[in-house]
Amino acid sequence: MNKYFLIVFFSLSFFTIQAQNPNDKVLFTVDNDPVYASEFTRVFNKNIDLVKDESQKNVDEYLKLFINYKLKLKEANTLGLDKKPTYLNELNSYKSQLAANYLTNSKVTDELIDEAYNRMINEIQASHILIRLNENPTPEDTLQAYNRLLKLRDRISAEGFETVKNEVHNGKTVYAEELGYFTAFKMVYNFETAAYNTPVGEVSMPFKTKFGYHIVVVTDQRASRGERTVAHIMVNNQKKDRPHDNPESRINDIYLKLQQGEDFESLAKQFSEDQSSASKGGMLSPFTGGQLSSIEFENEAFALEKIGDVSKPFKTDFGWHIIKLYNKKSVESLEKMKGELEGKVKKDSRSKLINESLINDLKEQYHVSNVQPDLSYFESILNDDYFVGNWVLPMDFKSNERLIKIQKKQLTYDDFGNYLEQSQKRKTSKVLFKTLVSDAYHAFLDKELLTYKEEQLEFENQDYANIVQEYRDGLLLFDLMETEIWNAAKNDSVGLQTYYKNNKDNYYWNERADAVVASSAKKSTIKKVHKLLQSQQTPEQIKEALNSENEIDVIFTSGIMDAQHQSLPASFQFKTGVSDVYKFNDGYIVANVKEVLPKQLKTFDEAKGAVISDFQNYKEANWILGLEEKYKVSINQEVLENVKKQLNN
Repeated sequence: MNKYFLIVFFSLSFFTIQAQNPNDKVLFTVDNDPVYASEFTRVFNKNIDLVKDESQKNVDEYLKLFINYKLKLKEANTLGLDKKPTYLNELNSYKSQLAANYLTNSKVTDELIDEAYNRMINEIQASHILIRLNENPTPEDTLQAYNRLLKLRDRISAEGFETVKNEVHNGKTVYAEELGYFTAFKMVYNFETAAYNTPVGEVSMPFKTKFGYHIVVVTDQRASRGERTVAHIMVNNQKKDRPHDNPESRINDIYLKLQQGEDFESLAKQFSEDQSSASKGGMLSPFTGGQLSSIEFENEAFALEKIGDVSKPFKTDFGWHIIKLYNKKSVESLEKMKGELEGKVKKDSRSKLINESLINDLKEQYHVSNVQPDLSYFESILNDDYFVGNWVLPMDFKSNERLIKIQKKQLTYDDFGNYLEQSQKRKTSKVLFKTLVSDAYHAFLDKELLTYKEEQLEFENQDYANIVQEYRDGLLLFDLMETEIWNAAKNDSVGLQTYYKNNKDNYYWNERADAVVASSAKKSTIKKVHKLLQSQQTPEQIKEALNSENEIDVIFTSGIMDAQHQSLPASFQFKTGVSDVYKFNDGYIVANVKEVLPKQLKTFDEAKGAVISDFQNYKEANWILGLEEKYKVSINQEVLENVKKQLNN
C-alpha cells in the first residue's frame, strides 16, 4: 500500500481550512465541533470533477462522505494520533520539504530556467583535462594547477587533444577524458557554463569546480535529439509457457511477417508480450533522450529517421523487440518544460545563486544589517583544538550577550557559540581565526534567516498554510486507517477465513481453456491449419509444412487462456477440439482446445488478495457505523437547503 498516494488521496478528497468567516453558517456538528457551510461548498466544488461515481456528485451523497471524513478525523484526535512522535516527526519532515519550494527567489530562478532551456535545445560534444585539488588548496597549489593548464591549453591547440590526453592522463591527479555529447544538468554547473561559453573548435581558459581546475575542449554542437513516439512488438526472454520456439526465432518469424506486408499494429496485438502496450498495437508513451532505462532501445528508436520506419529485431535486457516510428519532435517549448526545469534548477549546483539572492531578500524583509557585528570575542576564545574537532566553549562563555536580531527573534552569543562548536570537523586546514569566525558567522546567519522564514511561512503564505493542513489531515487519516482497518484486517486470520466462506460466490475463476492458437493474415492458410490440426498434426509439423525460411504464414500461441486473452476473439466458443475459423485483429485464427477448465471456486490462498481488500471494506463500513454512534452528528437542515440551492445554480 503506497502511503504517500493515500495521504494525497485523503488530502485531495477533503481539505479543510481552519480560519472561518464569523458570518459563516454551521452546516453540521460532530460531537459539538462545528463544520461550516463555506468549507463544504468549497470542497464540493473543488472535487466534483474528480469524483467518478456519479451518485456521489449528488449533494446529499457527497455530504455523507464528508461527514464520514469528519468522523474519522474526530476519532484520530480522540485517540491522540496527532500527539504521536512518529506523526509529528513525519509532519515536520514534510513541512521542511514543502518549505523548500517557497524558500527561493523567483526572478533569479526564472533567469536560470531560461538559461537551462536554451542549453537543453543544443547538445555539446566536449573533452576536458582536470587537475584534481584538495577541498582547500593552498594558493601555491592553485597557481601551479592554473599555470599548468594554460600550457596544456596551448599544446592542445597545436598538437590536438588526443596527443595531450595520452601523455598526461593518469587517472589519479590528472584526468583527460572525452565526454561525448551532453546538455544542461548533465555536468556540474560551472563546467556546463564553461562548455557552453566556449566556441566549437576552441579550448576554454582554466576554471574551477569542486573537483579541481579544468580546461574544456568543445568539438561540436548540435540540436538536441528531442522526442520520439514509437510502438514495439516484444518477445519476453523469460517466458516459460512457450514450448514451440525460442524468443529469437519467434521475433524473427514476426519480422518476416512484417516484411511480407502484414500490419504492425495487428501483429503487436496478436504477439507482443508487453501486456501494457499490446492491446494498443504496441504504442508507447513519447520519450526523450536519456529517459528510458534501456540505452539499446533508445538508440534504436532515435536511429529511425522517417515516420513509419521499422527497425530490425534487436535485443535488450527485457527481451527481443521490433519498433516502428510514429512521431518525432524537437525539445518541447519553454512554457511546457518550465515546471520540470524549475525542479532541476533547485536541485542543481546553480541553486547557490538562488540561495544568495534569497538571503539578500530576507535580510531586507527582516531588517537585518549587512554589516558584520564585532566578532573579536569569538576570535579570542578559539584555539588550535578547533582544527582537530576538539574545541569546546569556555566555562566563562558570555552566552547571554546579544549578537543580532532577525525581526522579532533575538540571537545571542550562545546561539553562535553552539553553532561554532557543532560545526567543527575532526580535521580542518588551518586558517586565520578572523577568517574562520567571519565565514562561520555568514553561514550561521544564512541558516538562521532560512529557519526563521520557514517558521513564519504558515503566517505569511496562505498557499503554504493550506497545503500543510491538507497533509496534516491526510497523515492523521492514514495512521487511523492503518491502525483500525488495514492492519487489523490483514492480521485477522480467523475473520478472513470466515469472510471468505460467507462470500465464496465472489471468488471464482472464469471459464478457461488449455489451447494452442494458430494465427495468420491469410484465411486460406488458416483453413489449411484447421485441416492439419484435425488430422492431429503438431504445431511444429504445421509450421514446417506452411512456413519457409523467407516466409512466415502462421504463428502459434499456447497456454491457459480465458475469454479476455489477447489471442482469442470475444466470440470464441470454449469447447474441446479444433475450433471454427475466426476473423480477428485483421487476420484469422483457429484453436485446438485440449481441455476446457470450467468456472471453479478459487482456494483461499488464490483469492487471498481480493478477500483482504473486501474484508477491509466490510470492516470499515461497520466501523463507520460505530463512529456514528460514538459521536453525535447534527445537521442544520435550513443551511443544507441553502447550500443545495447554491450548488445547483
